[in-house]
Amino acid sequence: MIAERLKTVERKIAEACKRANRKRSEIRLIAVSKTQPDEAVLEAYKLGIKDFGENKAQELKRKASDIKENITWHFIGHLQTNKVKDVVKVSEFIHSVDSIKLANEINKRAGKAGKKQKVLLEINTSGEETKYGLRDEKEIIALARFCTEAGNLELTGLMTMAPFVQDEKILRNCFGSLRELKEKLNRQGFNITELSMGMTNDYEIAVEEGATMLRIGTAIFGSRKY
Repeated sequence: MIAERLKTVERKIAEACKRANRKRSEIRLIAVSKTQPDEAVLEAYKLGIKDFGENKAQELKRKASDIKENITWHFIGHLQTNKVKDVVKVSEFIHSVDSIKLANEINKRAGKAGKKQKVLLEINTSGEETKYGLRDEKEIIALARFCTEAGNLELTGLMTMAPFVQDEKILRNCFGSLRELKEKLNRQGFNITELSMGMTNDYEIAVEEGATMLRIGTAIFGSRKY
């Protein structure tokens, strides 16, 4: 079943790339494996997926320890400072940096681990109170500056979550404003390359709006069993 679903996802990504005049190679597909058993991760890995996303530090730590394949792990959930140590140990990318306090802790832990941690800033482009992420431009610039000046962080991108709606205009607005923010920051000397946006219900629009990282779970693995 994963093979069939993955084929559909790949076809839709390819079609969205064609519409937007983009190359498929510009986009990294991250299979969101939270709550999925190891067997599902291994099946997806055998089908060619190398990037997997987890949103709980404990589950990421356990899977990264138990699954021996050469997987690139992404931490995509809200991160508390007391869980940073476990996440830094195994994550190639942390998508959810939303404060200087958190960035500082990641920087310290990355230094102790002897690595340069790739991070993305989480931006709230929907204005929803229930979502994490920064909204104030001054705070965003201050955090971006902190990340570029910290010795053990590499600021690679921005991340957002659109609201769970069917309204294409709202979705495009969320994704488009993240792309515009990236361009604005880059004009100020930041070298941001990644836009992590687009999930199961909206990834085609995200591709059309410039996403370089898609975080897709249900469309690959099927509905979650909690």
